[in-house]
Amino acid sequence: MVLNYSEMMIRYGELSTKGKNRMRFITKLKRNIQDVLSIYPAVKVMADRDRAHVYLNGTDYQPVAESLQQVFGIQNFSPSYRIEKSVPALIEAVQEIMTDIYQEGMTFKVSSRRSDHSFELDSRELNQTLGNAVFEVIPTAQVKMKAPDIELRVEIRTEAAYISYETIRGAGGLPVGTSGKGMLMLSGGIDSPVAGYLALKRGVDIEAVHFASPPYTSPGALKKAQDLTRKLTKFGGNIQFIEVPFTEIQEEIKAKAPEAYLMTLTRRFMMRITDRIREDRGGLVIINGESLGQVASQTLESMQAINAVTTTPVIRPVVTMDKLEIIEIAEKIDTFEISIQPFEDCCTIFAPDRPKTNPKIKNVEQYESRLDVKGLVERAVSGIMVTTITPQVEQDQVDEWLADLL
Repeated sequence: MVLNYSEMMIRYGELSTKGKNRMRFITKLKRNIQDVLSIYPAVKVMADRDRAHVYLNGTDYQPVAESLQQVFGIQNFSPSYRIEKSVPALIEAVQEIMTDIYQEGMTFKVSSRRSDHSFELDSRELNQTLGNAVFEVIPTAQVKMKAPDIELRVEIRTEAAYISYETIRGAGGLPVGTSGKGMLMLSGGIDSPVAGYLALKRGVDIEAVHFASPPYTSPGALKKAQDLTRKLTKFGGNIQFIEVPFTEIQEEIKAKAPEAYLMTLTRRFMMRITDRIREDRGGLVIINGESLGQVASQTLESMQAINAVTTTPVIRPVVTMDKLEIIEIAEKIDTFEISIQPFEDCCTIFAPDRPKTNPKIKNVEQYESRLDVKGLVERAVSGIMVTTITPQVEQDQVDEWLADLL
């Protein structure tokens, strides 16, 4: 018998606490898995109340496993073999698997689960039969009921039997989209993608709002933001990317306001526009990457002055983290190398040498009275461009597949 993995058996995380809403969460998780695995055309996804199943249909299990490890809402999963539903076939498969993976001194146990109650052996009898089969090929093997080195899991379903022995840890958290929608203010820096990742982990369906000011910001800066967004799609699927034209606003602020207040006024406009987009697109919150005290616009006084333009909740997932903590997460989620690419963004092109760190709201409002705030916001919102960012196969995976073919 030649054994190849046929599926990934997925176990849910926090969904066990969701009661009557459980199937809504499971349905969303299934869709997210389908989006993330859309780069593997042959793969099919099924989900029921207790488990989800990813059928490989000949696809290499390793890259699929790597993708699944990053999808929020998955507690763990096991690559599984599909076996003919008969006692002789199960005995042969268990003996082959154990002969392949067993090392001297290891302990094992067999855990059977029978959803097809017409099968000739019940769970206890199957455990005993398959355990004896192991002893036939490995007489020195030892059984251990708690925390064995190898746990052979056997499931008897209607269509076939399945065997697994490996458990791979998932990302945990909640399926993206089960906690509502939020608008992520995505710059090209290190912090905002990390904030987006942390929001995704708690089930927030993010849309990325990026401000572009051509010709001051380049096409490279825009692609950088889109590449960061694509990195975030591996945690829950497709993300809407919203490009906001911001040149007119920045030129108006620079021409009519004191230099020290440029950053505060710029951020207030960004907040207003993001809030309008949120309202138009059914979002519930605004998310950004502000970290307290990291730059001039992120003092408590600056945050208060900037936040004053909206009553919408603003979530700041990294607000209490220092830079090294944020960088550690950025490296983990593979956004750091993109974030440090040397492209200017809207927050840096007109940055003053000495920005105001404790701006007074009355002064800010006085300077804004020189501007057509409503008109500037309306024109920016009317000019947005929305594109769907989807997962893609990483180049190293392509190289591995080509090497296998050759």
